[in-house]
Amino acid sequence: MHISIKVFAMAIAIAAAVTPAAIIIAPKIGAMDVPKDNRRMHDHAIPRFGGIAIYLGIIVTSLVFVPMSRQFQGILAGATLITLLGIVDDIKGLRPKVKLAGQIACAIVPFILDVRVRGIGELMFPLALSCFITVVWIVGITNTINLIDGLDGLAAGVACIAGLSVAYTSYLMGRPEVSVISLALAGSCVGFLIYNSHPAKIFMGDAGSMLLGFVLACVSLVSDTPTKGTTLFAVIIPLITLALPIFDTAFAIVRRAANHRPIMQADKGHLHHRIMAMGFGQRRTVLALYCISAIMGIAGILWTSHKRMEALVLTMIAMCLIVVFLGIGLHHKKPEDAAAERAPEASGTEDSK
Repeated sequence: MHISIKVFAMAIAIAAAVTPAAIIIAPKIGAMDVPKDNRRMHDHAIPRFGGIAIYLGIIVTSLVFVPMSRQFQGILAGATLITLLGIVDDIKGLRPKVKLAGQIACAIVPFILDVRVRGIGELMFPLALSCFITVVWIVGITNTINLIDGLDGLAAGVACIAGLSVAYTSYLMGRPEVSVISLALAGSCVGFLIYNSHPAKIFMGDAGSMLLGFVLACVSLVSDTPTKGTTLFAVIIPLITLALPIFDTAFAIVRRAANHRPIMQADKGHLHHRIMAMGFGQRRTVLALYCISAIMGIAGILWTSHKRMEALVLTMIAMCLIVVFLGIGLHHKKPEDAAAERAPEASGTEDSK
């Protein structure tokens, strides 16, 4: 059996086996998502402790198949810390500034262990600039997955597609360790989706969504050797494959700034909210966004295969679909949804980000 199949199957099995236990444990520790406003798509309390299942699926599988290099230690340590931060947030609730500070601290850990952006081409950055760019990249991607986690199965499915795309492109580029970790991430998402697909029995919470973004950001910075380093060109593939959540996050920042609202304050203007306003329903909305993510994933693979024109065409198609959905969603927005966007929100989980 090919190692890729073993990695993928093991990650699925671990996540699928741990998730039912997480459902049982969640109410005992207070990790429950209780609907308190009209942004929530569910009408009853649902466990949000699924991040632990995704974490174990990724980490245990990677420990079995990936050599313990310095860079892998950095990803492992950072992933563990970001998961713990997310668990605390899911149980107690953290202020946005505190959570951001925690994310920055977690991002510094892989940097210290040589998971970093070192320069552009032959131009190497000073250490301070390298640290700044690396931390911004990791924290940024961490939050793109966190913010798109708004419908049953959406974040897990998008991350799975991105993980599969990065795994295949890493295989093509001769980076087996990155391929294994990415496959472990994708498999963990599949195992979790058994319980997270609509109607969801459990949410991944911030522990899961931040972990997925964190790992996807870090694997793009793993180089052949720590001394060789990684240049900015290495993040092109993740930028392409994660274009949907990146665009949604960027649009959210611009939208909130234009409305004179705090950037970290939740609203109901995300792409999935606008598609829902068209009457698609949760399942069809999620499938539509899966399709856009898949198009971008294929574009990333084509780019790696030096088929740049085909990749550009697919990227333009995906961007056009996003713009169309945004435009139609604005036209179909219900009055109560518009009011909800203007209402203040202290924190966001699952469908309120």
